[in-house]
Parts: sequence; structure tokens; C-alpha cells
Amino acid sequence: MRGGQRTSRALAQCSLMWNNMQVSGKDAFNQWLDSLQASGRYTFTKDVAQREGPPVERKAVWRAQRDGRLIQPRNGFFVIIPAEYRAVGAPPPAWFIDDLMRFEQLRYYVGLLSAASIYGASPQAVQEFQVIVPLSQRPIVAGRLRIRFVMRADIDGAATRDHQTPTGKMKVSSVEQTALDLVRYSDAAGGWDNLAAVLVELAPQLDSKDLLQIAKKQRQAGPLQRLGYLLQLVGAEGPARALAPEIERRASHYRALDPKMPTTNAERNERWRVLVNRPIELD
Repeated sequence: MRGGQRTSRALAQCSLMWNNMQVSGKDAFNQWLDSLQASGRYTFTKDVAQREGPPVERKAVWRAQRDGRLIQPRNGFFVIIPAEYRAVGAPPPAWFIDDLMRFEQLRYYVGLLSAASIYGASPQAVQEFQVIVPLSQRPIVAGRLRIRFVMRADIDGAATRDHQTPTGKMKVSSVEQTALDLVRYSDAAGGWDNLAAVLVELAPQLDSKDLLQIAKKQRQAGPLQRLGYLLQLVGAEGPARALAPEIERRASHYRALDPKMPTTNAERNERWRVLVNRPIELD
């Protein structure tokens, strides 16, 4: 009996030790995440975890994701979620988009409505974080977070600037590039009325010389014609005037304001050579 009791006691101790080892592994991983966050780092890769992190099983990573401590927006790339953002399901994309794009080895810039909101021009709440990239990319969805990637093959010609974030910096289109991109990728602008409302807010910040330089790099004349018309419509005559010579030189024919709508009986705007085939409502 005594031998049996000793054996049972030893087995129980081994089981307790094994459980403690598992708990310790989980705790070690969480402590490592805490240390990264405390140092201002909110992202890491699988390789970094294997090189710098504690030796833990995959289950520890899975548990952290299950518990809302981590998301994995791309395979092998992890983002730590601070406690104040766990209800949302992810920290703001600005906290990790630069790290993610470097991990993906993709040129990028934050653009369209997301860039406009940085410049204070956001009449409607932006429902997604919009990023311009040279190759087609799947969107990222995590909790309430949605990152939409818009493909632009000639991304090297875009005018961008570095914008400081709580965790570092990210590439953002200039005010002038943002205005042109909103017209060029009107599907992502929340409709033509919203696009015009955004331009009302961006217009005072537009530099006419910079806008002209960007216009000269724009391969297609159509977006320039539409932008010129909209700038005049919202009362931004200075930037509109800067575009006029480029339109005169390059716009060989009339183009529809809204390419998806018919042009039957559309008003012809001679200055911009635009077929005004839809009304624009300004508040």
C-alpha cells in the first residue's frame, strides 16, 4: 500500500509539474508580449518570435489570439492589441501599416479618404483604412478593423510624405495627390457628392504649383479634367486655374464626369471638356 501511495503521489506531482510547465510557457509568452508593448513595439514576425521570444508551443500563440491579445493580419505577421482596443478587435491601422508593408516588401502609401481625414477633410466617418499599393492585395478584416488595398501600378510617381504615428511613421499621399486620387479612384471616395464635400475641405490646403507638378505626371487626362471641373464647382479657383493649361494641352476630347453613367443629353463644360452627366449636391 505504501509503495502504491508513493507511486500515486509521484504521478500526481509529475502531473502538477507538467501543468505548471504549460502555464509557465503561456505566462512567459504573455510577459514577452507585455515587454514588447512596454517598449513601444506592437508588431513582430514569426521569425522574430522564434529568435527573441521565449520557447513556447503554438498553443500559446493561438491562446493569445483567442483571448484578443493578438491578431495575425498576414501569415507570419502579428500585431499586439492593447487592452483599450480589444473590444474593437485591433489597434488603429496607423500603428502597424508601415511594419506590415515592410514585411510584405511592398511600396505603399495611405491615401484616399484615409489621407483626407489626416488633413481634416472627412465629412463622413471613414469605414475602412485605404492603402495604395502596386499589386492586388486581399483586404484585411479583424474585428471592426477593415483595411482596403487599392492597386496603382505607377505608384512610384505619387507624391507622398512621412506622417508621424504613435508607434513611428507611415507614408501618406500629399494633399494634392489625395485630391487627384479621390477623383481617379472615385469608387473608394464614398460617392461623387461625398468626394465634392471632401474637396471643399481640402481645397484651402492645395498648393497650385504642387498640383500642377502632380498633374504633369498623371498619364491619363480624364481624372485631371474631372478634378478641374470639381475644383471650380467647389469654388477653388486658384488650384483649378493651375490645372487649366494642362487640360488645354492634353484633353483631346470630352469625358464623362461619372464614367459609369450614360452621357445622353449631358451638359458640355467647355473649359474642362467634361460631360456633366450627373448632378453634384453640395451642402
